[in-house]
Amino acid sequence: MTTAPAVWRFDAIGTRWEIQTAAALPDEARDAASAVIGRFDREWSRFRPDSFVSTLAGGSGEVTVPAPADTAAMLDAYAELSEATGGAVSPFVGAALAHRGYDAAYSLVDRGPLAATGDWRQRLSWDAGTLTLREPAIIDVGALGKGRLVDLVTSCLHRSDDGGIVVDAGGDVSVRGVTERIGLEHPYDPSRAIGVWEVTDAALCASAVNRRAWGDGLHHVLDARTGQPVRTVAATWAVAPTAMRADAVATALFFAGGEALAARWGASWVRMATDGQVDWSPGCGAELFRAAR
Repeated sequence: MTTAPAVWRFDAIGTRWEIQTAAALPDEARDAASAVIGRFDREWSRFRPDSFVSTLAGGSGEVTVPAPADTAAMLDAYAELSEATGGAVSPFVGAALAHRGYDAAYSLVDRGPLAATGDWRQRLSWDAGTLTLREPAIIDVGALGKGRLVDLVTSCLHRSDDGGIVVDAGGDVSVRGVTERIGLEHPYDPSRAIGVWEVTDAALCASAVNRRAWGDGLHHVLDARTGQPVRTVAATWAVAPTAMRADAVATALFFAGGEALAARWGASWVRMATDGQVDWSPGCGAELFRAAR
């Protein structure tokens, strides 16, 4: 933004939000955004005992229920994401994360790997109005859920603001009506960046093993097929037209098939391996300080 923006900062869904607008948002716009976040959290947070997904997980058999508003958008994308990565990314990874200590109580007590066996799409189905879960399971939308919420908040607030808007939810950033230069934080040294990406009317999302890490090398990016954390990739960054797709691609890039999905969705990306090597997509617009490929 060319002039000093108004900034609204708050904590929600376990992360720090920062929203920049040309002028201070009125109270009704902030209330609307807070309502969007609250509704999404009540539906999709596996860390809330009263959420929609927690209620499903606590069931005893097959159930068909009214689908939350974002069901089709997110699960349709998950189907593509899962297929592209050979099942490494799955909304049924929730049980594996909980078993390794990233549970609703944040116990951080590792009980070992737990594989998400079988085809989750045979156990979970949805349409425009209903969702059917054929046996209890912990649905986890972490591979793209925060990106989806960033899109929802951006859409809600952009209607209330005549200028540009930047919505940053813990590194998942949506930019509309302005250009923003975003640093690519080094996964092993938050005081440094490996590059800068200039983003206009798009979203940039990042994922890294230093975020939500605990125990003996455990972190939140698990291979659903094995329940084991990824050991070869340290961080990823993706730019796409929507934050949901950028978030999904940033997750997919930890696994084989991520590059193909990014190309199919028109996303650009940067990836840093645990040995420090950096690679990126053809035509990537990021300015990288580390030239290794």
